[in-house]
Amino acid sequence: MLLSLAYPLAQSFERRIYYYKKWHLLLPSILLMMLLFIPWDIWFTHWSVWQFNSDYICGLKVVLLPIEEWLFFIIIPFACVFIHEVLNYFFNKELESNAYVKISFVLALILAVSSVIWSEKLYTLVCFSLTSVSLFILSIYQPKWIGSFFRTYLVSLIPFLIINGFLTGSFNETPIVSYSSNHIIGARILNIPIEDSMYCLLMLLIVIAVYEKKSTLK
Repeated sequence: MLLSLAYPLAQSFERRIYYYKKWHLLLPSILLMMLLFIPWDIWFTHWSVWQFNSDYICGLKVVLLPIEEWLFFIIIPFACVFIHEVLNYFFNKELESNAYVKISFVLALILAVSSVIWSEKLYTLVCFSLTSVSLFILSIYQPKWIGSFFRTYLVSLIPFLIINGFLTGSFNETPIVSYSSNHIIGARILNIPIEDSMYCLLMLLIVIAVYEKKSTLK
């Protein structure tokens, strides 16, 4: 968590980005995302969809969740929106949206079908179905930032693979977070369940949608 936070926090005061001036827009975006993801995490922890290795956490828990998990939902979106702002500054902010609308719709359709096929897998069902609905809504409303969102998501996959790789035991002997095979498809990237990539997409989509909306109202 500290490594994920260090660079975006240090660069928040960089004169070209001035990310710190946008923290007031980011805070409600993160809080709204947490209204979905925190109960989701508590529920899945209770049903042992995933569990945390006690050797790698400090031991402080709030409603079943390690304090590190609570911090995850603050620090990772903070870092990802920093990436979003940097990419928007150095590259075209509003990309041609037609292609991304189609991508959003096709991905939503694939996830909807997949959630039906693997409906007996709890993590797969919840993650794919919620992400599918969100992407369908995105393809209908076609916001100007749809292209920059997908660009941010793709770039964010690089640190995502590294961080989640360590969490799931891709680069270390014992995973910090382990998943019940009863609740996932079993397809993995490194040692990361494929569902996590859509979990990340949904989390980022909610945060950026609210963040962009508030930015236009500023």
